[in-house]
Amino acid sequence: MLTTTTKDEGTMEFTVESLETPALTKAQLAELLFEQIGLNKRESKDMIDAFFDLIAGSLVEGKDVKISGFGNFQIRTKAPRPGRNPRTGEAIPIQARRVVTFHASHKLKEQIQGQGNGESAA
Repeated sequence: MLTTTTKDEGTMEFTVESLETPALTKAQLAELLFEQIGLNKRESKDMIDAFFDLIAGSLVEGKDVKISGFGNFQIRTKAPRPGRNPRTGEAIPIQARRVVTFHASHKLKEQIQGQGNGESAA
């Protein structure tokens, strides 16, 4: 079950009340759009899918994604390096690859720290 409350300054707080799914899913985000904004369920799902497709597409093209007040997704190229199979100890090469990193904004970090200390984030 997903519950939402709107806080001051337009921020929204939501709680996922399920032991089976401790993470917020795209389906739950679509449900929030349906409940909070009034879009129909199909429009809500399409909007969430389009949002994540835009982010993924930009990252695939090598562009960083910056979401104000949330954080930055950045593409980083890792160089090839020697590795080792932990089970056998055999040396294996690890190829060069691109990875996505996420850096939370100061605003998001402050909200998380405020919630972690039992305080209400402003």
